Amino acid sequence: MLNRRNFLTAAVGVAAAGGLAACAKEDESSSTSSDGGSGGSGGKKLTLGFSQVGSESGWRSANTDSVKSAAKEAGYTLKFSDAQQKQENQISAIRSFIAQKVDVIAFSPVVVTGWDAVLKEAKAKKIPVVLTDRSVDTSDPSLFVTLVGSDFTDEGRRAAKILEKVLEKAGHKGPVKIAQLEGTTGAAPAIERAKGFKEVMDADHKDDWKIVVSQTGDFTRAGGKQVMAAFLQSNPDIDVLFAHNDDMGIGAIQAIEAAGKKPGKDILIVTVDGVKDGFVAMSEGKINAIVECNPLLGPQLMEVVQKVKDGETVERWIKTKESDFMQDQAKEALPTRKY
Repeated sequence: MLNRRNFLTAAVGVAAAGGLAACAKEDESSSTSSDGGSGGSGGKKLTLGFSQVGSESGWRSANTDSVKSAAKEAGYTLKFSDAQQKQENQISAIRSFIAQKVDVIAFSPVVVTGWDAVLKEAKAKKIPVVLTDRSVDTSDPSLFVTLVGSDFTDEGRRAAKILEKVLEKAGHKGPVKIAQLEGTTGAAPAIERAKGFKEVMDADHKDDWKIVVSQTGDFTRAGGKQVMAAFLQSNPDIDVLFAHNDDMGIGAIQAIEAAGKKPGKDILIVTVDGVKDGFVAMSEGKINAIVECNPLLGPQLMEVVQKVKDGETVERWIKTKESDFMQDQAKEALPTRKY
């Protein structure tokens, strides 16, 4: 798979780029433009086709809102499509964007593989593609221009390092039995967060940390609750839960409480994302630490889209800025959370 940490920061021009993005259920009502901006050179409004993974979490909803509002602010015409977490829907939407001759295609891929054919179709029509949030595994790097998003592998490393602090603060001694709630199978954040977490485990905690159970919760609260309930039946002595996103962690909290245990105390919890509901749970003592993954990519994406359309060079991977939060920081940080 294309490791995001290995992306070169080489500049890539539009001519070298291919196409990619969109999804199945196109929302024409979300196509927006502003009379105040040209949205491109020569006074012509830029048309962006954007395919979103779905609406599986609070993070994703915030990401969608950010993209839509930023496109409106930039004066672009936005053709938005919701893939409902199905790759076939995204491929269909990308082909629709190609047929509509949009200026740029952007998308957040459901999974990392299976994109070469449709990307080559976009490249043949000279429509540049920008990846957002998630990477893809492709045989030809020129099929997309750049990735705007987080370093998921590093998020996994950060989760492991902050768990060290959580364990120390809780006074936990001896072996650590860890349950892992994975994201959607085949999705870049699920693969890479697990990889980064394991890197730190293998390097620094080979003798005392063990992942005793790991399964996908599909990035949803319902999935987190259901899978955590099964975890507790098979492994009632779990010490730690590492959830690949807040929503699964919040669902897991419900299952932990239903089992008569105290989340944040009997089972220490580290999650990824930093949505407002996650901070609420952390302020209540039910989540011990959160690794932030910033969803507010809209303004940054629109800047990149304009540069790509204008033929300017951009970095191969444009990373977002993020922070980590311990439980004692939750109440102070909560009022400032924008998603």
